[in-house]
Amino acid sequence: MNFTESGGINIVAPSNAEPPHQPPGPAMYQLDIILKKGSNLAIRDRTGTSDPYVKFKIAGKEVFRSKTIHKNLNPVWDDRVSLLVESLKDPLYVKVFDYDFGLQDDFMGSANLHLESLEHQRTLDVTLDLKDPQYPEHNLGSLDLAVTLSPKEGDMRDATMLLRRNWKRSCKYQSMRLSDVHRKAQLWRGIVSISLIEGRSLQPMDANGFSDPYVKFRMGHQKYKSKTIPKTLNPQWREQFDFHLYEEHGGYVDITVWDKDAGKKDDFMGRCTVNLSHLTKEHTHKLDLPLEEGEGLLVLLVTLTASAAVSISDLSVNMLDDPHERHQIMQRYSLWRSFNNLKDVGVVQVKVIRADGLMAADVTGKSDPFCVVELSNDRLQTHTVYKNLNPEWNKVFTFNVKDIHSVLEVSVYDEDRDRSADFLGKVAIPLLNIQNGERKAYALKSKELTGPTKGVIFLEIDVIFNAVKAGLTTLIPIEQKYIEEEPRVSKQLLLRNFNRVRRCIMFLINTGCYINSCFEWDSPQRSICALVLFVIVVWNFELYMIPLALLLPLAWNYILIASGKDTRQDVQAMEDLLEDEDEEFDRDDKDPKPGPWEDSRDKNYILEDMLASWHFEWIRAMVDSERKGFMNKLYAIQDVCISVQNALDEVASYGERIKNTFNWTVPFLSWLAIVAFGAATTIIYFIPLRYIVLAWGVNKFTKKLRDPYTIDNNELLDFLSRVPSDVQVVQYRELKLDPNPSPNKRKKNNPG
Repeated sequence: MNFTESGGINIVAPSNAEPPHQPPGPAMYQLDIILKKGSNLAIRDRTGTSDPYVKFKIAGKEVFRSKTIHKNLNPVWDDRVSLLVESLKDPLYVKVFDYDFGLQDDFMGSANLHLESLEHQRTLDVTLDLKDPQYPEHNLGSLDLAVTLSPKEGDMRDATMLLRRNWKRSCKYQSMRLSDVHRKAQLWRGIVSISLIEGRSLQPMDANGFSDPYVKFRMGHQKYKSKTIPKTLNPQWREQFDFHLYEEHGGYVDITVWDKDAGKKDDFMGRCTVNLSHLTKEHTHKLDLPLEEGEGLLVLLVTLTASAAVSISDLSVNMLDDPHERHQIMQRYSLWRSFNNLKDVGVVQVKVIRADGLMAADVTGKSDPFCVVELSNDRLQTHTVYKNLNPEWNKVFTFNVKDIHSVLEVSVYDEDRDRSADFLGKVAIPLLNIQNGERKAYALKSKELTGPTKGVIFLEIDVIFNAVKAGLTTLIPIEQKYIEEEPRVSKQLLLRNFNRVRRCIMFLINTGCYINSCFEWDSPQRSICALVLFVIVVWNFELYMIPLALLLPLAWNYILIASGKDTRQDVQAMEDLLEDEDEEFDRDDKDPKPGPWEDSRDKNYILEDMLASWHFEWIRAMVDSERKGFMNKLYAIQDVCISVQNALDEVASYGERIKNTFNWTVPFLSWLAIVAFGAATTIIYFIPLRYIVLAWGVNKFTKKLRDPYTIDNNELLDFLSRVPSDVQVVQYRELKLDPNPSPNKRKKNNPG
């Protein structure tokens, strides 16, 4: 840690040398601090930046928190604070964090300022080198401050009163400011819908004369990223993003364009800004925005829509308990108003009553729990109940529903003033699974929703929606979440996705073998039935029989389920797979696995150890080369692994979703499929095929003329995106309540 006086003299914190002689200490000191700026701070976001803020603590108490500077590794705060210090023995502890809305804030470094080494009544420019106590060799940047220490003479009792008053005022100011930020971050007043249409004449960034452009949008804490269009200077995106508008008088949307480069930092291609205060509401604006610091322009469609804000109230004040209010809402979403405002599908009201038996997160054996309720991109939270494992919140949350296939997520955290909140438990409840007005106890799950954790939460939920609007929104693209975890490379996740794809492929292979056995006459009875069926179908085949045939497995599975025979045994296999994965994570965290040839009971262990050995040898060989080339190749390998991992997940998910459509995993979607197949059968039966193809072709050719900026989509894929995969089915499944819950009881003893 270096102290640099404005006169240019370097003062080093005392080590073995004796500290400079100070006169007898007074009863109180005033410490004036100017937090100027930070330099070369640590990167904590995947975008290559951070959102830093600074905390000051003395004697274990937080005395000041700076404002947050978004997307900057060299922030300029220029924050000023005056503190009263009773003793110079306690250093000023400075901690820097990266702000993440909806997630835990990331630690960016800390430093101590020894007050005893400061000269009295003289302003000193101080540079604090930030360090991580766990990784002291890492360089995390520095902070520049100006500090002035002044003795304050007077009565000790008056000084103590002044100190307490100063701390209370500082804490009250911080509380008021954070409360205001919290209020603005929760209650939104409208929706900003941005359609990213295209880019024109963008700057070439690659050696081939093209670029691989993508676009980032940012409005406050809300962030979106478009898909990457490879090798073009005139990309066509046709994507839509919805932001929540918190300020009544608009705001700014910051837009940046980047060129995707595998294995190294992406190239900046330009920026532009949309001032929402200049746009009228309830009207679509076409904007051609030239790129600053770059070439070309972006074409956007921006629409500001006023909407009822999400709300928080006490248990005694909620709209659905009032019969008159409930009747009005029922009328609002009745069938004869099915085509009014298609985006307003319904409303959901969540009563967060209390929690029991939560995990103790503090050393005192208690926790300071608060609850966060999320629906798509809406996020609300309760107050904190301090020092309690059985908190009562009694809060009512109201959300507008834009997609009935959304999942309500309720998470419990432990508030910690010194660092980011600790996770205590979570439940995920699909809106279509909710029983209105039923007060239920939900067992809390782990963060990945694959196993139980300690505690239960009591909720009462009501969902009112319009079925026609819900069905129509199923055929449009699903809303993208702007709060998502960054993709990570995981051996367990890669193996899980590989096994899921293998199960889909094995189903196809087994089906092919079954059909082939009919030709081999392995079973004469089966072959005779197949031959007769083949002759009848081919002789009488008509095109309408294709959708009609797809109705048969839906009807057959419905009959089996109605008769008490469940056809969904595959979900149990997925549940076992996820549980084994949890155990594997625990094994990695606690004990090292045996060598690949020491334990031959599980071939997966052998494969994982071989992969780990190969990975170690690869890294050791790469370290011998240049560090820059090593990092580029390492990033490239990571990107390839993530791409393979995601591709396997996507293939497996679509296979599982098709299966789950036909086995009635989500009855609403299965009934919707029956309606679609029935309509297709009727249309093909009564209308000649040439007319259907002609209407389809004319619509396809004239679509661009009728609406040049329409966003293309595939209704079938949009439908399948609402059907849960087997992994999601396990994550959304309610756990049975254990009278003596314990996290250790979730592990199964599988012999061998």
